[in-house]
Amino acid sequence: MEASSRELKIFSGSAHESFAEDICGALGVPMAERKIFRFSDGEIGLSLQESVRGADIFIIQPTCQPVNENLMELLILIDAMRRASAGRINVVLPYFGYARQDRKARAREPITAKLVANLLQNAGADRMVTADLHAGQIQGFFDIPVDHLTGIPLLASHFKRILKSSLGKGRVVVVSPDMGGVVRARKFAELLNAELAVVDKRRSYDVANQSEVIDVIGEVSGKITILVDDIIDTAGSIVNAANAMIGNGAEKVYACAVHGVLSGSAIERIAGSAIEEMVFTDTIPLSSEKKIPKITTLSIAPLFAEALRRIHHDHSISFLFQQKPRRKHGNE
Repeated sequence: MEASSRELKIFSGSAHESFAEDICGALGVPMAERKIFRFSDGEIGLSLQESVRGADIFIIQPTCQPVNENLMELLILIDAMRRASAGRINVVLPYFGYARQDRKARAREPITAKLVANLLQNAGADRMVTADLHAGQIQGFFDIPVDHLTGIPLLASHFKRILKSSLGKGRVVVVSPDMGGVVRARKFAELLNAELAVVDKRRSYDVANQSEVIDVIGEVSGKITILVDDIIDTAGSIVNAANAMIGNGAEKVYACAVHGVLSGSAIERIAGSAIEEMVFTDTIPLSSEKKIPKITTLSIAPLFAEALRRIHHDHSISFLFQQKPRRKHGNE
């Protein structure tokens, strides 16, 4: 790496240490040492095992399951860096939890995305690096710089490779599983030179993670369809959308998302669905029981590593939106 006036140090929380190790490997720097422990009552304890004074610090910690534990651990890490006189504290959240309540959809609801933004800033974060926020406006909840990466080109490159013979012949249709994801799906379709369709669904506001397909807007009969989303949690919506594709005459159904939360019965739903292959990036770690044959994971760590390198040296990161995939998990 080229010289910089600040020392680069990368720390990891306990949420996704292998992701941090991949970034360190790509940058050719060792992982900085810290000790995370629990007091007998369950409180999180932390001690930094090396000096961070004046250093350019990157803390890597997706706020995935267990969300509250990982978020609190991140806040404690930030506080420790600030009190140890770190030069700049960069928070790297491959997955930004609590993003789905980004506005008041009904009376007397919180805006938890803004709350988490406040917590990170008040703890001492100077910058945030993340990927594919559930809603782009969340960047505006921060009064610090936010570098918003995207895994969409990475996912699109994967399908360019496996569907090469069908692309450009009108056989592939990219499908947004809801109206809110149309912009994302349109970008994906442009990268593949494919057609676009949209699932019109009705979401229950009384019960979280439940929705019903109303209609499919666009022609999918006889086509290879690719459902594109940012987050797949319980997989109920994506499986319902896949069933709608088959019900409307689609030849095959693939699905992908940047973040594979995969809670509840998600794995069982995906395994028993009409989906040929479900593709995620590795922003969230997959436990061994979730690595079923239908699921493929692509490494987005090289994208983050290059972003961190450029941030450290105060270079532009705008070119980091066209990346090729590297298979990491799946049928191995």
